[in-house]
Amino acid sequence: MRIPTAVPWRPALRLFPALVLIVLALIGPWLAPHAIDIPVTGPYAEPDSAAPLGGDLLGRDVLSRLLAGGRELVVSALIAAFVVTALAAVLGAVGALRPAVGRIVDRAADLLILLPAVLGLLLIALSWPGGGRLAIITAAVVLGVPYAVRLIASAAAPVAASGYVEAAAAGGEHLWHLVFRELLPNLRAVLLALFGLRFVAAVYLVSTAGFLQIGPQPPAADWALMIRENGPGVMLNPWAVVAPSLLIGLLAMTVNLAASALAPQIGRKAVSLR
Repeated sequence: MRIPTAVPWRPALRLFPALVLIVLALIGPWLAPHAIDIPVTGPYAEPDSAAPLGGDLLGRDVLSRLLAGGRELVVSALIAAFVVTALAAVLGAVGALRPAVGRIVDRAADLLILLPAVLGLLLIALSWPGGGRLAIITAAVVLGVPYAVRLIASAAAPVAASGYVEAAAAGGEHLWHLVFRELLPNLRAVLLALFGLRFVAAVYLVSTAGFLQIGPQPPAADWALMIRENGPGVMLNPWAVVAPSLLIGLLAMTVNLAASALAPQIGRKAVSLR
């Protein structure tokens, strides 16, 4: 008797919502029916044929600003998640192979973890006049690496102590060969899961920056900035606040599901019972 394997289309179903949302955010500015900075209706107007989601505080089309407001958020979060995962992978693997380096990395991570996220964001963004999105991405990387390094180092330690890695080291293989050829390929599941987690964390951090008006400034279209701008009129046109809030939450949730679907399953394999 063969134990049933996973249905092939289930991972695809978990990937599809994240792909749709990310693609929609990337191409959204080209789909916007109106200019994002020109009023088309009254302030906080209710939905109608001209503005399907109503108007914002200045009468601009909420739907157009919603379509145009996700690209920078998604791109910033993707860059931050990729850089954090790459740096953590290298630092964690090197720390597992070289305990002296690992201790230094741990101490540095301990110090950075003590820094509150919002305070770190303010320190980096406000001390970098004109930094804009680059300053926010840098803050997301600086604040995300300490947690990510800890995760990778703990996952890499048993792999580094395994026989084949020790045999490769005894055979004279250099450090970077051990890191990129022996260690990291066996941490694919951890790296994919980490990328998803850091993307979600970056989405929240970039959104916080937008809400605090550290990054994008009016009249830019940004989901978090839309929430801040239209908060006073939430009772007049709830869509101006609810719609961007829902999209931020859906983006975080769907990417988490996609990351778990992409991660190789480290569990019981199908076997044949005779």
